[in-house]
Amino acid sequence: MQKIREFLELRAFGVCTAIGDRLGIASSRIRMWFIYISFLTMGSPVVIYMILAFWINMKNYILAGRRNPLRHL
Repeated sequence: MQKIREFLELRAFGVCTAIGDRLGIASSRIRMWFIYISFLTMGSPVVIYMILAFWINMKNYILAGRRNPLRHL
């Protein structure tokens, strides 16, 4: 159970952390609001979460390629 929790904290919550860093809000507060809104709207924010996770992952992938000038040598 501990390994699952660590995986989720490191991987799945990257969206909440990125939003929190950008807005200057604690990521734990964003996670709680996401949970509340998910319960109230029967889980529809999960789709938005997945889209944001994909977007952040692609952005990091693209930027990682640009930051390494030795990669193209």
